[in-house]
Amino acid sequence: MGAAAGRAASLGVVAPRWPVVPLKYQLEYIEGPGIMAADFVTDGVPLLRISSVAGRHVTLDGCDYLEPRLVALKWSHFQVKARDLLISGSASTGLCAEVTEETVGAVPYTGLIIIRPRCDFDRDFARWFLLSDLFAQQVAVLQAGSAIQHFGPSHLGVMFCPVPPPTQQRAIARFLDDEVEAIDAAVSAKRRVLELLAEKRKAIIATAVTRGLDPKVKLRDSGVPWLGELPAHWEIERARWLFRERDERGEPDLPLMEVSIAKGVSVREFSDEKIETTAADFNSYKVARKNDIAFNKMRMWQGAVGVSPTDGLVSPDYVVAEPTGSMLPDYSGLLFRIEALSAECGRRSHGLTWDRLRIYWDEFREIQLPLPPAAEQQAVVEHIARETAKLDAVRAATERTIALLKERRSALIAAAVTGQLDAGAVA
Repeated sequence: MGAAAGRAASLGVVAPRWPVVPLKYQLEYIEGPGIMAADFVTDGVPLLRISSVAGRHVTLDGCDYLEPRLVALKWSHFQVKARDLLISGSASTGLCAEVTEETVGAVPYTGLIIIRPRCDFDRDFARWFLLSDLFAQQVAVLQAGSAIQHFGPSHLGVMFCPVPPPTQQRAIARFLDDEVEAIDAAVSAKRRVLELLAEKRKAIIATAVTRGLDPKVKLRDSGVPWLGELPAHWEIERARWLFRERDERGEPDLPLMEVSIAKGVSVREFSDEKIETTAADFNSYKVARKNDIAFNKMRMWQGAVGVSPTDGLVSPDYVVAEPTGSMLPDYSGLLFRIEALSAECGRRSHGLTWDRLRIYWDEFREIQLPLPPAAEQQAVVEHIARETAKLDAVRAATERTIALLKERRSALIAAAVTGQLDAGAVA
């Protein structure tokens, strides 16, 4: 028991009355087989992937399929049974889900490990242990790999776990079922708040940049399908009169910029923890001056566009547009990221498939855009800044609440499976 006691100390505080034993004595485990893509078929026995174990129950999300006769011949001993547990051993390591009747008979792909408790080790207690920080800490120490972390049966074989009496295992599992369900429900409610805030943010921006701030203003039909009605005193101009293409190169010392759907245009940050591949010569990269518009030709229709915050370099495959002065950069930065204009860019893009769509300067320059008076543009920008700041404050507070709920969830599971909770509280 000396080795186990030493391992118990490394795991943290475990109830002294509970033995800490090698995991291999409590669980049976087998990793799914490696199967060639040539064996995949359009229908048959599901081949489960990592995405199948993202929630409480195993799903068929992202699965492929295998020929039933081939499964019977080669992989039948890998088929999962009702109430088996599956954990992920690669990529998102440590996920754990239960097999239900809907997924019985499926084959887990390599990287997924089937878990079956032995003897009187309660399956539900085992699941909570596998979801605990106690297990995650051991995974973090033992997993191997550089870009993709992996652990497998050999690692499970040297892990340890606490083993309370069977009746207490079941009581702890019931307690965690109830308590964690309540916490998860609270987290789901807060995530819905975040979704509503994001929707409201989009609505505020879209309304302000296409309708202005006066709800009583007289509207007229713009004659532009994507735009619809707009204030009667606003003008409409094609992008070619508001911007001109900039194609300057040969300034390799400028900072490298990136254009993303999430952030627009920003200075690229390089990681200190890994080596990142970059071009050896930036002379071919396009220069984007401060307040220029830059967009990714392949992702403009998804919102990969923004205003350059400083002079910098963007990919030579991107488009850089210099404002002529009629449209304020901050206003255009908001306008170009609304969904209606993104859809218009998609309509004007070229490509055989959706993931190959590209919009070039010649198509971009023909887009018709709303042009409010300069004073109104500035007022719209300031209004959006104020209103979105309020939403961002609520979002930040909601995200903090979610983080605290998750911390409580982890702490509760860890305390329960290590016996730090009063036995009477979970009985």
